[in-house]
Amino acid sequence: DYLLYRLIDTIVDNYFFVTEHLSEKIEVLEEKVLAHPERNTLVEIQRLKKQLIDLRKVISPLRDTIGSLQKDAGLVKEETRRYLRDVYEHIIQVNESIDSQRDLLASVMDLYLSGVSNKMNQVMQLLTIISTIFIPLTFIAGIYGMNFAFMPELQYKYGYFIVWGIMLIIFVLMIYFFK
Repeated sequence: DYLLYRLIDTIVDNYFFVTEHLSEKIEVLEEKVLAHPERNTLVEIQRLKKQLIDLRKVISPLRDTIGSLQKDAGLVKEETRRYLRDVYEHIIQVNESIDSQRDLLASVMDLYLSGVSNKMNQVMQLLTIISTIFIPLTFIAGIYGMNFAFMPELQYKYGYFIVWGIMLIIFVLMIYFFK
């Protein structure tokens, strides 16, 4: 029974290294998302999430097994049960670590989605400004492009330059307003 305890203890202690390694990966991923969210970052988030789920699937049955070994008086001596309680507590710590890492990964995912949304909002804002500037200019060009015979401004010698001046003033005022 002591040999069984030592084997299980070694396995559980190695889970701490695995969870620590995953925690470091999540921290690096979080820094990537803060610096520059990219499409491959999303793939990494999903891959780490799957690894955490797989690790959880492996550890949960081990917790139940250790719990049943603690209760079974015939298989394990009383001295070894103390050690098994320690292993059981380590398994619970690993489970809690995995849960906190899953929560952290979910917040990294939210951070990624927020960064992508902010980028899209900036692009939409720029496109809105550009289209807002060109709407009145297009309107003016549309009116003077209708080729009506009885438009008094068309007979005026400086009508062309006045229309260009008005369009330029509108353009400059709108740029100044949006800045």
